[in-house]
Amino acid sequence: MDEGDPREIICALCRQFYDQGWVSGTGGGISLRVDGRVYMAPSGVMKERLQPADLFVLDEAGEVIERPQAEGLRLSQCAPLFFNAFNARGAGAVLHSHSVNAMLATLLYEGEFRVTHLEMMKGIRGVGYHDELVVPILENTAHECDLADAMARAIEAYPQSHAVLVRRHGVYVWGADWVEAKTHAECYDYLFEAAVRMRQLGLDPTARPGTPDNGKPRVTH
Repeated sequence: MDEGDPREIICALCRQFYDQGWVSGTGGGISLRVDGRVYMAPSGVMKERLQPADLFVLDEAGEVIERPQAEGLRLSQCAPLFFNAFNARGAGAVLHSHSVNAMLATLLYEGEFRVTHLEMMKGIRGVGYHDELVVPILENTAHECDLADAMARAIEAYPQSHAVLVRRHGVYVWGADWVEAKTHAECYDYLFEAAVRMRQLGLDPTARPGTPDNGKPRVTH
């Protein structure tokens, strides 16, 4: 990976995320902000086959300043949601994952995903092992761009979160740069999967150690 070329970085990350099952079926995407320019994968393309010439480049106001060389490529419907994190959080990179772990996690909780005392929480900036990690859950819409206002409100309401879940859909994750965004995404995905598996085992992922049976339902005979 050429760490100095945001186009190459996006293409390399999309290939990796495809292998992880996060951007299969043309879903998901990623955007980087570097030196006042925003680089963004197009919508509706196979992310594992993405080439540097396929990317859109926008200014910080969201106006397209460079288009892909290939005709027919469309700006991602995620663009206004990516810009929410760029503008409200000063993010340098935002990714959208269709991870099954993220989708299933949204079915276990009402308006918020919550876990505590899991080691991988420490991979999220500002979160420690003894804290409670909270991620807001938005209700899905028929068109991705229609989520922008709800996401903006969630970002404001949850200033400690670096992610927003969308029910029956996936997750948006951001970081100060692509390295932190990738780290956050991997840690969040681990925590989503852990919560799903804990629930399957009858364990409560929100229970703190020292509570009766560590959150496990009592077994009576």
